Amino acid sequence: MKRLVILGAGESGVGTALLGNEKGYDVFVSDKGKIKEKYKEVLIHNEIEWEEEKHTESKVLNADVVMKSPGIPDKVALVQKLLANNISVVSEIEFASQFTKANIIGITGSNGKTTTTMWTHHILKQGGLKAAMGGNIGDSFAKQVLDSSYEHFVLELSSFQLDGIKTFKPHIAIITNISPDHLDRYDYKFENYIASKFRIAMNQTKEDYLIYDADDKDITNYLKSHPIQSTLLPFSLTKKLEQGAYLENNNIKILIDNSHIIMPTANLALEGKHNIKNAMAASTVAHLLKIRSHTLRESLENFQGAEHRLENVLRINKVQYINDSKATNVNATYFALESMEAPTVWIVGGVDKGNDYKQLFPFVNEKVKAIICLGVDNKKLFETFGNMVEIMVETQFMSEALKIAYKIAEAGDNVLLSPACASFDLFENYEDRGRQFKNAVRKL
Repeated sequence: MKRLVILGAGESGVGTALLGNEKGYDVFVSDKGKIKEKYKEVLIHNEIEWEEEKHTESKVLNADVVMKSPGIPDKVALVQKLLANNISVVSEIEFASQFTKANIIGITGSNGKTTTTMWTHHILKQGGLKAAMGGNIGDSFAKQVLDSSYEHFVLELSSFQLDGIKTFKPHIAIITNISPDHLDRYDYKFENYIASKFRIAMNQTKEDYLIYDADDKDITNYLKSHPIQSTLLPFSLTKKLEQGAYLENNNIKILIDNSHIIMPTANLALEGKHNIKNAMAASTVAHLLKIRSHTLRESLENFQGAEHRLENVLRINKVQYINDSKATNVNATYFALESMEAPTVWIVGGVDKGNDYKQLFPFVNEKVKAIICLGVDNKKLFETFGNMVEIMVETQFMSEALKIAYKIAEAGDNVLLSPACASFDLFENYEDRGRQFKNAVRKL
């Protein structure tokens, strides 16, 4: 009997435990922190052995295969020991994919991957396909593999999940864009992070597809110097393409082999240039899977976006409050500020991952009237933006941040939470940060 050890008892860990258990592995789950009650109950109910607040080495190092949570870096001593002992360390995505014959659509990128994943899944479901969504979002992929009724999986994949793959191969892969993020996990080398994203295509053949942003220099340069096997389907807002998706007279035009479809962008469910790109990526998948064009058109127009991503919360005294807590890097905040049409009070800050804020300067000069720093250490923000705006304040409390914003904002303004940073200094995660923002807005 093969021994499967799982490090980290979150959504992906517990899903993998259930799948491993079903497939006849001897399963052991180990978490350095406390395991959430809902996950503990699942483990106990399924009689799966577990421990919390420690990793007992003797129970881990005798594994045949180890699935580690994407949050645990490779540099951790225990992981190094496993690798030194030639024990296979994989991600949930790698482990689960060997047990499904379903068509896999894998989506990665620094930004836009959640929206593109949700939008693609929405289109497939509207088109009558049996499709599940997982990976970095929603229910664990491994747990859903146990339900064999799904014919398609739409997976949002982080670079950390891709770092743990060996044979995983999506039939359709998407790279939405690449901008510096999580560099603390990649020795502060952008090229390491780019290579990590491209692992999504490493096992693809010419029968498989890679959909990517042809306007993204880092992606196109990488493809020039690292040719891959996949059939390439680029998308672009600026170039006319022979294969792929591009913009012409406010229509999205998609050409694959000899068939083409045209989709108007006028009534897209989500605003902003970046969402035209997300729609192009999702529509290209739909076209590959032969979804009827009127179904696709409806799905592009009636999609409800992702929570915490440029989410309009409330309008109070003619001031619009917008929750973009999911903007955990500078590039995501770039899209948010780019789409602001009114003077904006910007709430920013958190755990800085080696951010370079330069690309935001034009928007800050043009659109931002005040900055509220919401983080434990705001020194870098003050040094960067201190001379650009007249009002700059700091706080460690969401409720206080909104009271300050409420005083500063005038009729017609926006109040935007778009932190450009991770949330772990003051919040559990970006969802917690977004929910606290929405609660504080409702209490104004």
